[in-house]
Amino acid sequence: MQVKHLLLIAILALTAACSSKEVVDENLSEVELYQQAQNDLDNSSYTSAIAKLKALESRYPFGRYADQAQLELIYANYKNTEPEAAKSAAERFIRLHPQHPNVDYAYYLKGLTSFDQDVGLLARFLPLDMTKRDPGAARDSYNEFAQLTSRFPNSRYAPDAKQRMIYLRNLLAAYEIHVADYYLTRQAYVAAANRGRYVVENFQETPSVGDGLAVMTEAYQRLHLDELAATSLETLKLNYPNHPTLVDGQFVPTVAEADNRSWLSKATLGLIESRPPLPPGETRANQDVQKQFQDAKDAIPAELKPKDDNGDAIEEENHEAEGNNSDRSWFSYMTFGVFD
Repeated sequence: MQVKHLLLIAILALTAACSSKEVVDENLSEVELYQQAQNDLDNSSYTSAIAKLKALESRYPFGRYADQAQLELIYANYKNTEPEAAKSAAERFIRLHPQHPNVDYAYYLKGLTSFDQDVGLLARFLPLDMTKRDPGAARDSYNEFAQLTSRFPNSRYAPDAKQRMIYLRNLLAAYEIHVADYYLTRQAYVAAANRGRYVVENFQETPSVGDGLAVMTEAYQRLHLDELAATSLETLKLNYPNHPTLVDGQFVPTVAEADNRSWLSKATLGLIESRPPLPPGETRANQDVQKQFQDAKDAIPAELKPKDDNGDAIEEENHEAEGNNSDRSWFSYMTFGVFD
């Protein structure tokens, strides 16, 4: 019974979708089609207006209302929440009529479509943080508004486009800071420092520049790059003395330093340290690379190694390996290096 009910619902939905498709009278003249489309736009009947505008463009491609119908089609698709169709219509109009007196309107609607596409349906009703969303649509909108303001600086739409560009620029900068904070929590300090520097270099005059300097300071401190950390901190103090990371003139990291001890060390409250703490500036990844190099070096066959005058293979002294063996704990020896 459930399958029959699902099939019945699907058939009814398909029937409703087919019946909602409007059939435009073929006997309407160009003027009548355009007037009816305008009436539909005034009444917010955008689906009906789109059908009439498409019919007008296809039946009278060289008529007096052909260019205007293409412009109105961009607007109708935009208001009907069809962003891809609106941007496609805008790009088509720009390509076919680059010298049209109202081509700036096509650029503006194209950027506006991407701007509203970034907001989405849920963001209209729920308090979502837009700085944590995918910045693809926001970046497209910024670039499209930038084209409008650079090609048509005196356009009537340029002032509104510039205001939206300021908002989008702040949004993109805040997104980069969120990514940098994520890298800090994942101990990817080099990536975090690069993100912070990118914000400082490319998003000047945005509220996120101070956050970028704070991220750089914290990342450089974690990497023990004291000179870079001091430079970033002094710049932060000089330009943003009231930044949240500055408490009584001292820098307070936003992310607590991660506990990289092994589970065995944590379980024994540090009595058994299976791995010694890293020296300043050293990383586990660097140690792993060195170990892989040494393992590959040891795997070289004797016949491929350099030989002395007597034909014997020359063995290189590995003082570092001997030192590491001498530093092994008694627990490492007892477990045959499993917990080393």
